[in-house]
Amino acid sequence: MNLKRLPAGAGLWAILALSLVLRIAGAMWCQSRLPADQRFEFGDSEAYWVLAQHMARGEPFEYGSPDVRVFRMPGYPALLAALFWLSSPDMPVLAGRLLSAVLGTLAVAAVCWLTTTLFDRRTGLVAAFAAACYPGAIAMSVFVLSEAPFCPVYLAQLAAWTKSWQAGRHAFSWAVVSGLFGGLAALMRPDWLLFIPFAALAGLFLARPRTRHLQLSLTMMLVVAAVMAPWWWRNLRVVGHFVPTTLQVGASLYDGLNPQATGASEMSFVATFVKKEQQDPCLPGEPFEYRLDRRLWNAAGEWASNHPARVVKLAAVKFVRMWNLWPNDPQNHGFLTRLITTATFLPAIITALAGIWVTRRQLWPTALCWLPAVYLTLLHLIFVSSIRYREPPMLGLLVFTAAFFTRGSRPSAAH
Repeated sequence: MNLKRLPAGAGLWAILALSLVLRIAGAMWCQSRLPADQRFEFGDSEAYWVLAQHMARGEPFEYGSPDVRVFRMPGYPALLAALFWLSSPDMPVLAGRLLSAVLGTLAVAAVCWLTTTLFDRRTGLVAAFAAACYPGAIAMSVFVLSEAPFCPVYLAQLAAWTKSWQAGRHAFSWAVVSGLFGGLAALMRPDWLLFIPFAALAGLFLARPRTRHLQLSLTMMLVVAAVMAPWWWRNLRVVGHFVPTTLQVGASLYDGLNPQATGASEMSFVATFVKKEQQDPCLPGEPFEYRLDRRLWNAAGEWASNHPARVVKLAAVKFVRMWNLWPNDPQNHGFLTRLITTATFLPAIITALAGIWVTRRQLWPTALCWLPAVYLTLLHLIFVSSIRYREPPMLGLLVFTAAFFTRGSRPSAAH
């Protein structure tokens, strides 16, 4: 695609049209491959779908029983619920996939916004084209998973953060916008809640002046807290305790840290812990869901403290699983799948690293594009890991892939 020959604005619209076509085609192909008795590829999708149906019908936000009321973040189910309101209670799963395709296209637009803000329009178009065609980004835009809404929102957060750093008198207005997007991103994916504090800490070493960086970061954190406050208040009323994200953190932690842990997710242990908690409550008088979460937290922490060498070895395994050249799961070991994954990921990551080197003098705020990869990798060295979890931060890294090819020309406002 010769972007230079297109008039201003038309290049982006052409890329977005291509992105949407690729994602709609991928959504239809994925749905057609499933057996007649299977709706989704991932168990998470079923939970989001059921919770969305409950929200659409005005029923309690619970999954399976009244004892499971803080199971998932509410952001993605709320989006799916809007589809149920607009269509019918029997909405086909394909409609959810098409929503993901639209959200994936918005993520491409957000990549363009972020890259253009950091560098220039040409680099932004190259980054958008890369994001539109990158198979991992397409994959995250065809499943019924929270990654679909998370990607455009977190990228918009980074773009607004960049604008706040570059702006003069409107810096704090853009910081508020960034915080709003950050709060929405955390309502989609609970693991994003601590990103701003993480980036704020990194910025102490990367950003100058530090005082301004801390002021903007604090503004964003306060806005995120305001966005999250209704969810926190609801959880306090439901279980009687402050729950910042969900009560699945304990299960997720034990999934990554237990005697049988391999780095992959295998949740069959939950039934055993449920039975134990029913027979011998660890915190009598507390809600069952809260007690179960505490029991799993404690079990994971106890095992990890007693097996530090195993924890380190597992961390190495999880790192490889997240950044592997080909899929980890046996069902995705086909030659074509391996070929496509390796042939696209390898050049993308190499050119992204080269782009980081090329733009090294513009350390902040360009660092905001690679910090999500560092942050999420560190998290998944503790929890379970998969190629799936690298796809959202890869969109940020594609910014540097584009900068490598164009030598992004806009000087950063950071000094």
